[in-house]
Amino acid sequence: MATEGSDEDDKAPFAVIVKATVEPDRMAEFLSMIETNAKETRKEPGCIRFDVLRSQESPNEFFFYELYKNEAAIDYHKKQPHYNLWADFKASGGTMESTTFKTNGEFLT
Repeated sequence: MATEGSDEDDKAPFAVIVKATVEPDRMAEFLSMIETNAKETRKEPGCIRFDVLRSQESPNEFFFYELYKNEAAIDYHKKQPHYNLWADFKASGGTMESTTFKTNGEFLT
């Protein structure tokens, strides 16, 4: 098991979970953008998975589950043009709220 600050940290799976509430009048734009972002992210060498989930209770609420080989892979991801689609969408007011949770892989299948 890696200890904080060890070289092993860069080798551990790293996951990001995003909870986002999308402005209703921007939904079509969001769905097109996030589909492109997810498909392109899945092609990245360090991406293990990128899932987009929609809440059953609140149709404007989405969760992204992104799993990467390590933190270096997420750093690479944030430099890609398709990542900027999401960043630009948020910056333009496309979301009512967005919360990101950074996690370490413990038990993955």
